[in-house]
Amino acid sequence: MLSGMEYSNADFGVHWPVQTRWTDNDMFGHLNNAIYYQLFDTAINAWIGSGAGVDPMSAPWLGVVAESSCRYFTELKFPSDLVVGLAVTRLGTSSVTYRTGLWADGGPVAAVGSWVHVYVDRQTRRPVPIPDAIRTLLGTAVRDAKL
Repeated sequence: MLSGMEYSNADFGVHWPVQTRWTDNDMFGHLNNAIYYQLFDTAINAWIGSGAGVDPMSAPWLGVVAESSCRYFTELKFPSDLVVGLAVTRLGTSSVTYRTGLWADGGPVAAVGSWVHVYVDRQTRRPVPIPDAIRTLLGTAVRDAKL
C-alpha cells in the first residue's frame, strides 16, 4: 500500500478546486470523513458536466457509484482552499474507475481514493455503454493504475 508521500498532484490529470465550509469540520476540528466523499462526487460530476457538455438530470442514462474508498494521510480543515484530483485508471465499456485525491492548494496529497461509476439506463437500470462525449473526456484523464 502506498503512503500519501508517494503521491503528487502529477498523479492526477484533472485538478478541480473546491473550498471547505464551516459545517465540514467535525467535533475534532478537521474535515469529517464523509466530506471527502462529497468532494470527490462533486468534482467528478462537475468535471463531466462542464467538460462533456451533458446534463445528467435529463440524460437517458445515469452514472451510478458502484464502489468507493478513501485512505487518509493528513488532516484537512476549514477554512481551506482544496483541490480534488482525478485520474481515470480503468475505462471499460460501461464503467470507469477513478483515482481520486484531495489536498490543500499547494500542499501534499492528504487523501487518495478510488471511485467507480457504472453507466445505466435511467429506466431499466441496466448497464449501457459510456456515452461518447463522456468517454472522450475520460480519455483525457487516463493515468497509470497505481493504488
